[in-house]
Amino acid sequence: MDNITAHFVRLAAAINIPSRIHEPISTTIEGLAAILCCTPRNVKFILRKLEEQAFIAWLPGRGRGHTSQLTFLRSVEEVLEDSFQELINKGRIKDAIEFIGNIDVNGALKERLLTALNKQMGFRGEAESTSGLDVLRITRNRHMEKLDPALVYTAFESYLLGHICSTLVSYDAASRTFLPGLAHMWESNEEHTRYTFYLRKGVRFHHGRSMTSRDVKETLQRLTDLNSPALCHYRDIAAVELEGDHRIRFELHRPNLFFLHLFSCIHMSIVPFDVDFAQGAVGTGPYQLTDLNEDVLVLTAFDYYYGIRPLLDRVEIWYLPELGTNERQYQLPDVDQQNLPSNVCDNNSIDYPALGCRYLLFNFHNKGVHHHIAFRQVMRILYNQVALVRELGGNRITPADSLLPWNSSQRQWTESSFEQVKELLRVSGYEGESITIAFMAKKEEQEEAGWLQARGALVGLRIELHPLNEYNQETIQNNADLLIAEEVLEDDWQWGMINYFRNESNSLCFLLRDTQRAVLYRELEHFSQLPREERGELLNTAEGVLRDNYWVLHGCHINKRAQLNQSLFGLHAGSFGFLDISKLWIKTGLQKDNTTN
Repeated sequence: MDNITAHFVRLAAAINIPSRIHEPISTTIEGLAAILCCTPRNVKFILRKLEEQAFIAWLPGRGRGHTSQLTFLRSVEEVLEDSFQELINKGRIKDAIEFIGNIDVNGALKERLLTALNKQMGFRGEAESTSGLDVLRITRNRHMEKLDPALVYTAFESYLLGHICSTLVSYDAASRTFLPGLAHMWESNEEHTRYTFYLRKGVRFHHGRSMTSRDVKETLQRLTDLNSPALCHYRDIAAVELEGDHRIRFELHRPNLFFLHLFSCIHMSIVPFDVDFAQGAVGTGPYQLTDLNEDVLVLTAFDYYYGIRPLLDRVEIWYLPELGTNERQYQLPDVDQQNLPSNVCDNNSIDYPALGCRYLLFNFHNKGVHHHIAFRQVMRILYNQVALVRELGGNRITPADSLLPWNSSQRQWTESSFEQVKELLRVSGYEGESITIAFMAKKEEQEEAGWLQARGALVGLRIELHPLNEYNQETIQNNADLLIAEEVLEDDWQWGMINYFRNESNSLCFLLRDTQRAVLYRELEHFSQLPREERGELLNTAEGVLRDNYWVLHGCHINKRAQLNQSLFGLHAGSFGFLDISKLWIKTGLQKDNTTN
């Protein structure tokens, strides 16, 4: 906020408690100087400025020893709200976000400020050229994690990378087939031990150079150089041969029927060999990264994209930690609702039931009673899936017994009574110690943690809550017995499942012990050598190991809801339940039919 507003807030906090408007308050220049930490001369200057802005009225005392009269003409909330709105009107989004974070106000005012800010998000038309630019602004309530295809492990960052980078092929979930990407054709031998990809010509990276087969080879090598957590999936590759600038061959140690999935996933997004991706994200995707700092990430449409150029010219993603909801909102403040056809007037929410679920995971690196299966059975009874969905509702749509909703739907659901809990606790050796549950400090996770704590108290189980503002593996390992986690799978669910079991960066990997992971890995040893149906059965078997040993307690399947204005067109859901930004467009300037007879 500006200095004059800051001075007003400081004065009001010091001498206007409780808040009194239009009531003279006796004070002295010396007293105000102490509050404002400045000289009496500067106090008089500040008071004059406050009067000019009609914040106060000042009546100086007559003669030495006489007090002066200071009258507040406006409330602190009014002044703060006007200052915030002025920042918004000037397009100073960054300053507005910092304003919300820096002031100490009550919840009602903060909610109004967030609402005003949220109206600046969504589609904005900007007359920055003869045709104007279409800009989409979105808010996020957490900082970006690793924005690097070799190291990424979170859904939103993977989603963004999918707009910045491209892969050799893409998986189409509807047809269960692969479509051309950077490779226009591919082939394998009958044994599935050799794969050859034929690359498109003239594909440009964002820094201008044309892509060649060397970039593909070096992208794979980069996974090894960075010790990517996804590296285990590429162990079958024995050799890589460049057969010209636009053809590349992979020789494998053993047959691999899953190989194309590995080259359609985000980890094998092709990046240029002559650019350090960690210093600047450069790909061949529909959007290029033009700004990334602690406040905002900016994507700009890439005019030389080898596919169809995006219709949105720029996407800005602003970091706003105070944002109270995880629900994505796409507001269109520039669209005249009254002039829209009746079938597209209303706002609506579009639901994207996500593959995956929320679940409880035990930390087997921490000593404690949770190592006893009887205690884990107690937690299974307390964390009952049916009760969870019924009592908490929200975006929890169905009980989960698997990451895959169609597997969960086959389960016959029951609610176990608490009668057997006392005996299970006795068998486990529980002696009244606190059990710590870690969770991300977000609304739904907090609800579930509090709900579980209350249910534990009913049976004499002491549960201590440990909210996390940032996801930190070391903090979780050292401080928690359990973790409330969430896994959202890609549309290519078989890739998502095998990556969940094998990726070394996720919660499952770092909270299970080596011996437990070895059990899973033995089950999955021949996964890539099997045809599709048999791979699916093997994944179900591996998930059964987690479920039958109570290492993972599945909770509920989640709905990823987006609030959309129906003048937003080109709605295509991508992986992880996010909209495909590259296909969005807004039908603006819709006018009433003024045709005359």
